[in-house]
Amino acid sequence: MQNSTEAQKRWGNPLKRAAAASLLLFMAGCAGPLQGVLVPIAQTDPDATELSILVATTRAPSDNPGLLYSGERGTQIDFNELVVSIPPDRNRKIGEVQWPKKMPPDPSRDFATISANQFHTVDEVKAWYQRNKSANGRVLLFVHGFNTRYEDAVYRYAQIAHDSQTDATPVMFTWPSRGSVFDYGYDKESTNYSRSALEALLTGAVAVPEIKEITILAHSMGTWLTVEALRQMAIRHGAIPPKISDVILASPDLDVDVFKQQIVDMGPKRPKFTVFVSKDDRALTLSRRISGNIDRLGQIDISNPVYRDGLESAGITVFDLSALKVSDGLNHSKFAESPEVVRLLGQRLIDGQEVTNTEVSLGTELGASTMTLSNAIGSVAGAAITAPIAILDPQSRDALNAQTRRFGQGIGAAGLTPNLSGTLPGANECNPRVTSCP
Repeated sequence: MQNSTEAQKRWGNPLKRAAAASLLLFMAGCAGPLQGVLVPIAQTDPDATELSILVATTRAPSDNPGLLYSGERGTQIDFNELVVSIPPDRNRKIGEVQWPKKMPPDPSRDFATISANQFHTVDEVKAWYQRNKSANGRVLLFVHGFNTRYEDAVYRYAQIAHDSQTDATPVMFTWPSRGSVFDYGYDKESTNYSRSALEALLTGAVAVPEIKEITILAHSMGTWLTVEALRQMAIRHGAIPPKISDVILASPDLDVDVFKQQIVDMGPKRPKFTVFVSKDDRALTLSRRISGNIDRLGQIDISNPVYRDGLESAGITVFDLSALKVSDGLNHSKFAESPEVVRLLGQRLIDGQEVTNTEVSLGTELGASTMTLSNAIGSVAGAAITAPIAILDPQSRDALNAQTRRFGQGIGAAGLTPNLSGTLPGANECNPRVTSCP
């Protein structure tokens, strides 16, 4: 018996290891989408929607024209314009990417690539923005998560931008992910590799007079990259520029203890933070096990007063999507797959507006306990932090009015400019005030 106990201490609980292995196999065994979809087609469907996205990347280029970029690390920031064709609404479901099953794709039913052009000068990037700028001067910057290939990120963001019906200018930052569940460590280090580049991209966007506000939407491991880049910006310049007004963290793969310190490091003049969580997020269950059994921010139970009070005091808004059912077997992409959530993103959150109980109903109350803050009911905000709340189907939304509260505001100063042709900005520098410098 003693030997068995010692073996468990050395090798871990066999049931836990088996469960983790099963989850890895489940994630790896799912058939992935067709590769090489970025080869442009000659003609799209007359009823399809064409969406132009500016893509900034720290990935290394690929020799395959259908991939454009690999999962390896590049030596500079590359800028590209990707124009994506999205099938007519009658042939698709909101929240889903209709991946081609064969090449060339059928644009009446499949997502397809219309063009892919690399920019080599700052003037080309500026010209793209002038062609695609929104009337309100708002930019939506998307940062993808773990296990994401270049084309996966492009098509997913095209779906989010289209389905949310936002009029913000679509920009995406894609970092070197190998697109494999077995490369978690590599992907995590790639986010650290890319944080100075993301900071430079944000600083360059802030410096454009026509850009009035920037909303960042980050998913999964991309939330680590986003929060680290903002923290680094705050430490380097003393504050985060006020144009970076809203940060939306979807299924954040963030250690809750580290996140608390990152928020402190940003100082009080930071953007408004909105967080989407789900207790049944299976991908974050695996991340938690890999990361020393520390809770991940995207999987917390907001009925827990420790988390609830901490989020409230930090001025962070939270949506709990635990009761929401989507096709994603890992429950890790609810923010993008739910029609209700993507519309909420586009109609209110991306536009930096408050969500009130007269404009958005948030479904039925979940869980055994109800925790109400003294002055929460009836106040305006972007989230429910008083009890576990889920955004559900329209039939159940009338059961409970939104209990909401909005915290925080973004203030700050400007900084660097992006580098289009040289090495990564700050790649060989280390600010002694940035404690995570190598």
